[in-house]
Amino acid sequence: MPKLRIGSTERWLILVILAMVVGLGFTTTTFLTLSNIFDLLNTSAVNIIFGVGLLVVLIAGGIDISFTVAASVVQYLTALTVAQLGGGDWALGFALAAVFGLMLGCLNAFLIYQFRIVSIVVTIATYNLFFGGLMFFSGGVSIYDLPDWWTTRVVVFGTDMASGRAELTLPVLVMVVCVVATWLLLRRTTTGRQLYAMGDNPEGARRVGISIGAMHYLAFGWLGLMAGIAGLMQAHYAQEVVPNALYGRELDVLAAVVLGGARLGGGRGTILGVILGIILVAITQNGLNLLGISPYAFKMIVGAIILVAITLSSEGAGRLIGSWRTPTARRIA
Repeated sequence: MPKLRIGSTERWLILVILAMVVGLGFTTTTFLTLSNIFDLLNTSAVNIIFGVGLLVVLIAGGIDISFTVAASVVQYLTALTVAQLGGGDWALGFALAAVFGLMLGCLNAFLIYQFRIVSIVVTIATYNLFFGGLMFFSGGVSIYDLPDWWTTRVVVFGTDMASGRAELTLPVLVMVVCVVATWLLLRRTTTGRQLYAMGDNPEGARRVGISIGAMHYLAFGWLGLMAGIAGLMQAHYAQEVVPNALYGRELDVLAAVVLGGARLGGGRGTILGVILGIILVAITQNGLNLLGISPYAFKMIVGAIILVAITLSSEGAGRLIGSWRTPTARRIA
């Protein structure tokens, strides 16, 4: 039975989350209700699916900010295709979302690897290409006439409480599957170890025979796959396809994933860290809403939390703290 290894960043995040839960439990009457906790899981599921996909890219040493608009493109393509095919079902929906998302992710990989362009530059370009193309061809018009299978709420678990009905819906179940699949890829396959190796030392990975091109296609293709599935789930939750519904969410997800310990330089990051980072941001937003605090304050507070977390978990902060402690230790000795 493998042991669950929890790093220092994950332990720090768990302590912060527990402190926030206790604080909000005392200051609000609804935060610790089961219905609110289930709502948090339902609304965080899409971001966690995005997050585990983005983690693979960051581990491989890349960065992608186009995945949320890619998910919006997948929503539209899937909606138009199932309409042409007479409605379809969940099997067709997942297959189409996966294929469309994989294609968009591999397009990023092709441009980055074949033309040797820095990934952030490519994904800024495709971000605008995807979003501009979507708005141009759709006219910014939302799609409300979706098949019944896509819009009908699927409850995985539900129970009646004094505070209201508490339900876990399909996006949570799909999120669990995506998390497990990504964990297996990163921790139980040779390919996952190769992704870490490439992110940590690309030249060293090349010298030992790792195919850098294949790793690019795998990492960005995996994020595209997760983005496609997340887009399908977001449309299911909202019961409509809106072209700008996911616009701007990419930076929130990126910040939460980095908050969870993923290194922008590659070679480091865990699934648990991603989940904790996204949950911390979700709890902060939910708590401030329950307290009636302005959403602008939420942006400010989240930014401060992320800045402090990244600073405390950075190697530079570690060296600074170490240099501060060393003279003290010498004086005591």
